[in-house]
Amino acid sequence: GGDTVEVGDLVIDVPARRVQRGDRELRLTTKEFDLLRYLAENRGRVMSRTRLLEAVWDTTHDPGTNAVEVYVSYLRAKVDKGFEHPLIHTVRGVGYVLEDRPR
Repeated sequence: GGDTVEVGDLVIDVPARRVQRGDRELRLTTKEFDLLRYLAENRGRVMSRTRLLEAVWDTTHDPGTNAVEVYVSYLRAKVDKGFEHPLIHTVRGVGYVLEDRPR
């Protein structure tokens, strides 16, 4: 139902706050989960750093923080590392997008 968000072989169980990719369960912190969930709910759409700060960190001003970059790299290490193809993509100068791109 609407409780899970799927992107490729990534499955996010929102109410349980559980994330699985393939047959592997991923252990995420609260912030990592929130960021991944937001990207997943907007899969295929490029999200700017500002948009992510607003949605996930609940802040509209950007005090020069690199929180978004830091957390995206945490997520990459957990979500993409060791898998055949990445789901988290950087769009230079724009932001980030989560999508299952055909090989």
